[in-house]
Amino acid sequence: MKARVLFSGGKDSSLSALFLEPFFDVELVTCTFSLAPVAEIAAEVAAKLGLKHTAIEMDMAVLDEALQMILGDGYPRNAINHVHLKALEKVASLSPGYVIADGIRRDDIAPRLDQSNLRSIEDRFGVSCVSPLVGYGRAAVNDLVNQHLVIKEDLSDRLDKADYETELRQLIKDRCGDEKIGEIFPEHIQSRVISRK
Repeated sequence: MKARVLFSGGKDSSLSALFLEPFFDVELVTCTFSLAPVAEIAAEVAAKLGLKHTAIEMDMAVLDEALQMILGDGYPRNAINHVHLKALEKVASLSPGYVIADGIRRDDIAPRLDQSNLRSIEDRFGVSCVSPLVGYGRAAVNDLVNQHLVIKEDLSDRLDKADYETELRQLIKDRCGDEKIGEIFPEHIQSRVISRK
């Protein structure tokens, strides 16, 4: 069986791929709007994990919609959820019969989708949606990461990564200026995988 894992190059999506690897032919998939070099960053991490990688170009209208959400809300959660839903739909539309996976943990706020969204994707595109880490909290994920991956962690704006936030930040910078990024995104730590152990 084949599984495509939405891949940011971070610890959660990487660990999800490792969970699936014994049971599936795993391919890592990065959705990009080509505003930042996220596909290249993700491909580099995928190579270090020894897994296949594909970049899929997303419609810029999705990111424009997310920008309007962010500007209206004043925070990124709904926009990131929107982009994640559209990314899952895009990958599912190209992958009938596949398992489509992400790196969502039990305690994640964004991205986060409800069961009706996932069932809708499964029904419309003939795929199975799984979140291998959804039963795991941050502490359990960190313990597993420490056993299986070498990672780099830093503040989100200082770390080269391949997630939705990277291109959302770039769009905000391009259209609204650097100051707006600081108003919208809280300071937080993210990860990038360096290698397997």
